[in-house]
Amino acid sequence: MASVVAGMLLVAAAPTHAQAAAQPAGASPACPGDNGGISLSAGFCATVFADRLGHPRHLAVAPNGVVYVNTWSGRYYHYDTPPPCGFLIALQDTTGNGRADKIVRFGPTQAEGNAGGTGIAIYNGYLYAETNDRIVRYRLPTSGIAPTTAPETVVSGLPLTGDHPMHPFAIDHQGNLYVDLGSATNSCQSENRMPNVPGENPCPELETRAGIWRYDANRIGQHFSPAERFVTGLRNGEGISFDSAGRIFATQHGRDQLGQNWPKLYSLRQSADLPAEELVQLHKGADFGWPECYYDGFQHRLVLAPEYGGDGGKAVGICAEKDAPVAAFPAHWAPNDMLIYEGAQFPSAYKDGAFIAFHGSWNRAPEPQGGYNVVFQPLADGKPSGPFVVFADGFAGKYMEPGRAAHRPTGLAVGPDGALYIADDKGGRIWRVTYQGANKAAGIAPAAPATAATAAATSGNALPPEGVHPNAGAGPLPIPPGASPDQVALGERIFRGEAGNGTCAGCHGTDGKGTPMGSDLTSGHSLWGDGSVPAITRTIADGVQHPKQHTGVMPPMGGARLSQAELAAVADYVWAIGHRQALSGSRQ
Repeated sequence: MASVVAGMLLVAAAPTHAQAAAQPAGASPACPGDNGGISLSAGFCATVFADRLGHPRHLAVAPNGVVYVNTWSGRYYHYDTPPPCGFLIALQDTTGNGRADKIVRFGPTQAEGNAGGTGIAIYNGYLYAETNDRIVRYRLPTSGIAPTTAPETVVSGLPLTGDHPMHPFAIDHQGNLYVDLGSATNSCQSENRMPNVPGENPCPELETRAGIWRYDANRIGQHFSPAERFVTGLRNGEGISFDSAGRIFATQHGRDQLGQNWPKLYSLRQSADLPAEELVQLHKGADFGWPECYYDGFQHRLVLAPEYGGDGGKAVGICAEKDAPVAAFPAHWAPNDMLIYEGAQFPSAYKDGAFIAFHGSWNRAPEPQGGYNVVFQPLADGKPSGPFVVFADGFAGKYMEPGRAAHRPTGLAVGPDGALYIADDKGGRIWRVTYQGANKAAGIAPAAPATAATAAATSGNALPPEGVHPNAGAGPLPIPPGASPDQVALGERIFRGEAGNGTCAGCHGTDGKGTPMGSDLTSGHSLWGDGSVPAITRTIADGVQHPKQHTGVMPPMGGARLSQAELAAVADYVWAIGHRQALSGSRQ
């Protein structure tokens, strides 16, 4: 049952489609000055369309300008409590100021066994949405903004296990429903993300995962099976879109942990920069190479993966027969959505080009993390017509890492007026981006670099330009029995990637408070062992192949090449941050 979001303004019943189209929602509001805390290419401005919505993933905009968003929950978000009512949200700006003043949740709730989803689309008078293992559709309302009729199930039985349990999708003008089914593992090893484990050959996942499946959006009651596979070898293709000529494009999340899993073949620096993220063009029967191959953005070619006999990037082998990408982007940036722009509001140079929302990296440690932006890749006749530019930046705020970033781009949609909507699943925000420049013939230009003021506005915290150490104000760390302050200090530097090529912060955050990939080490609660230094040492040395509460598999030593002295130092530091809370409490 639909309900107005708690804490939002109660509003009168929404207008009909015809009435809404006549209202000023299509007008472009004056640029507010701070662009909602992000920096944009020249001539563009943004408003915060809505905020604190939970975990918004993908977006769709109806012909009358109503924005629909799918939100997600569960293990990826540390099983936090979602906002009350349904996971689907309808939003409308009835005043033309670029901000939604009507926000209504609908659909099944957590109490009804729902966990939300990512995929959402509008086609032929229906709203389609992913929910758990299925895609359902709601008839768009003739009054109000939220559907009131019961949903119909279009496809059911989609796989929910493994590393990529979401089901993003897109629908073309002919009613073809293209569904991404990401891989269950990183590289089809029998022991996922563990060092020196070869890949299964043939990879059994390719029957039911790691590709795009095609269904009929006009039929209900369809069931998942291997028979509907459209393309294969796509590890995780979360963004799917179509250009004006009907070409189908998708993004590709490149595989992780080359250096951590194959230390004799790759340095950790190489692992941070390989493989490239991809934009690919789909056609029936295409094979983009996963798990046997990955795309090397420096060599501009697909090369053989180490799990399948690769030698560190020189051998090509079977990869010569696979489909190469249209364009490539920096490693591990995580393209979570992609939109071919067909609107009329932006300058003509943006027509038929691809906006890509990069969620941001976690496994570039010990190098700095990257992404957390929206880029634009110009295309002409389906091919790159120039290099990509960062179109919108500054989402992460002061801390460009998954656990501490203020916002992480996840979804893109365009309204009937040509405005671009950007969703974020960390802070729960949606931006509405419009073009305010006078020159519709303007070329493509990158966004200005995010300033300290922009970062502060994005994160919601005014911070000094030099930043704040994650331990600031917390008092001295406790020292475990038999250790020394110098030992704990060395462990902290290794943990944060400042010494020993440590990789811990990638999954646990530089503050140790956890990310979707790794647990909170500061809570004082131990998931493995009794929390003693010897138990922590064993966990780090052995790795964690089957996480209990998080998505990240930890290889031994976190994939770093730690000496026994460095291992001992990291264990002491982890013990110290886990006992800081108890020490602080004893002083109160």
